[in-house]
Amino acid sequence: MTDTAFSCLPLSPAMLANLDQLGYVRMTPIQAASLPPALAGQDVIGEAQTGSGKTAAFAVALLHRLDAALPRVQALVLCPTRELADQVTQEIRRLARAADNIKVLSLCGGSPMKPQMESLSFGAHVAVGTPGRLIDHLERGSLDLSALNTLVLDEADRMLDMGFLDDIKAIAARAPARRQTLLFSATFPDGVKDIAQKFMRDPRAVKVAGATSAAASTIRQIAYEVTDAVRLDAVPRLLRAFRPESTIAFCNTKQQCRDLEAVLAAQGFVALALHGDLEQRDRDQVLIQFANRSASVLVATDVAARGLDIANLACVINVDISADVEQHVHRIGRTGRAGAEGLALSLASLDEMGRIGRIEQLQGDPFKWQPLDDLRDAPGGALLPAMDTLQILGGRKEKIRPGDILGALTGEAGFTAAQIGKINVTDFHSYVAVERGIAQEAVRRLSLGKLKGRKVKVRRLADLAA
Repeated sequence: MTDTAFSCLPLSPAMLANLDQLGYVRMTPIQAASLPPALAGQDVIGEAQTGSGKTAAFAVALLHRLDAALPRVQALVLCPTRELADQVTQEIRRLARAADNIKVLSLCGGSPMKPQMESLSFGAHVAVGTPGRLIDHLERGSLDLSALNTLVLDEADRMLDMGFLDDIKAIAARAPARRQTLLFSATFPDGVKDIAQKFMRDPRAVKVAGATSAAASTIRQIAYEVTDAVRLDAVPRLLRAFRPESTIAFCNTKQQCRDLEAVLAAQGFVALALHGDLEQRDRDQVLIQFANRSASVLVATDVAARGLDIANLACVINVDISADVEQHVHRIGRTGRAGAEGLALSLASLDEMGRIGRIEQLQGDPFKWQPLDDLRDAPGGALLPAMDTLQILGGRKEKIRPGDILGALTGEAGFTAAQIGKINVTDFHSYVAVERGIAQEAVRRLSLGKLKGRKVKVRRLADLAA
């Protein structure tokens, strides 16, 4: 075995077996660099982009130190957004399957306090949350950090950008002095350095050289000059020409998002919009549908998409060119992950050419331009997503688990496991992706049968939004 194999790490046989089952065989560069010192108990500063495998790096490390018999918060993970916190929570739960009864809680704003306080009162091993909500719990006394042995700051620079510096300092100050601190950040502004200097003990600095440029080299970038009058209509033309399975289309304003969603829907695309005017429940449902391949296009603003990490994203379209040069790089970096080829398409008017020039200077590479009129529809029928999402009225509060839903669909309902996609269980609702062609029949069969011994209400999520 090489030193990039997880089997070379001092992990339990159960953890290694679970990692293997989940497809974790070889470590990514950030995992290979950060896990040995982290498992040895050292504080670690990791320079890592989203999508580099950093979540598994700190998750494996914090799980290694947990005492499953002690139902108190022993690890705390701070994230800049609820979306990232939810993804981190799910990943830690998957990795924690090697141990018995590890309880992982998500503590984020946008959700009621009372259920979170009740869950904490029953005991938990790991808490993942946003700084503001964690401060609320600390001030109310519902979150006790006296047993904490690992503090993780994920995407520290983004948390600073969003104004969380004082909250981070307050949380770190409330944590026990004798603890391990793991800090991951894509960049290291003075605020991050200040946190590291004040709250970390002789940290091991880890940086994967060339990780960003290597990722960028897998992304094919093409630009098209447009006028504002044809900008929105150009997006479906791009989609029909390139036929990406999944696309995030970035707009600079919420109104542009709404307008583009309407244009795409009128032309038969299954598109969803993500912007700041959405209620939290609607945001959650949009993200669930896009992540489980029930929508082909996610139209989003930069702020709404912060912390969003979608696996296997085929394409990014810059409907508007960002005024922030680094934001453009962050947008296109969401495709072409883990060595896969990515596609980034940009639409630019003459007024945006100054922005294009600054981006080219930062990238050290000029845009490759093609005429919009050269686009031709690729062969194939309508570009429809592979899956459809069903909503089940009932979730964790009714003790429903993903396995219960999968069992109901593959048992009495008679479907195969291959026809079932991702399953998300929230406090009060559950969502399951099924192959598009069986969605209506799956609703009928689930409604006729029982889940955990009782009847449940089941609907297509697309029908609720119609």
